[in-house]
Amino acid sequence: MASGRPAWLELQLPVCEAIVALFHPLAEVAVHDARRGRVVAIWNAISERKVGDPSLIEELPKSPDGARVIGPYPKVLADGRSITSVSVILRNAKGATRGLLCIDFDRSPLDSAIEMLTRFAAPVHEQARDIPDGDWREHIVRLIDEQCRVRRLRCDRLTREQRLALVRLVDERGLFSTRHAAAHAARALGVSRTTIYALLKEART
Repeated sequence: MASGRPAWLELQLPVCEAIVALFHPLAEVAVHDARRGRVVAIWNAISERKVGDPSLIEELPKSPDGARVIGPYPKVLADGRSITSVSVILRNAKGATRGLLCIDFDRSPLDSAIEMLTRFAAPVHEQARDIPDGDWREHIVRLIDEQCRVRRLRCDRLTREQRLALVRLVDERGLFSTRHAAAHAARALGVSRTTIYALLKEART
């Protein structure tokens, strides 16, 4: 950021520095002089702009008259990264537009993380394999885990109705017909055996 900043910018500096500190290294903050049409300050320049560059304010989305905030709106950096931007109109004491504070957030790391998590959350379609008839615990755990994935559920945050549906499915597969099955189901669902017995009774009525 260069020296010689306009006086009206001084009050905005703590806000700009706080935003960059919180969202570093994903956020760029730039302040534009609306009268000169130039960048007068910039932090963490992910767009590779610099002080003195044209503001290109005319490219901003249209906003309702009197609006103080424009956006959020999408943009794309020169290297193809997707960003989300929001602009704040800075007015003087008389209400006239003096500058523009723009925040550009690089969302590409989040988009990549979301894509990866979505892939992990997708149902796992394993090839059929032989499982010993006596290994009921594995049958039960795998069935509950698979159903939670398919339904986009977390085992530790199930409602009573969701647990009931899973217990009913386990019962329909005949997996409660063996010793200790209730204990295995209880551990898989994170509840007590008493809860499993109550759900099983309800499922069978």
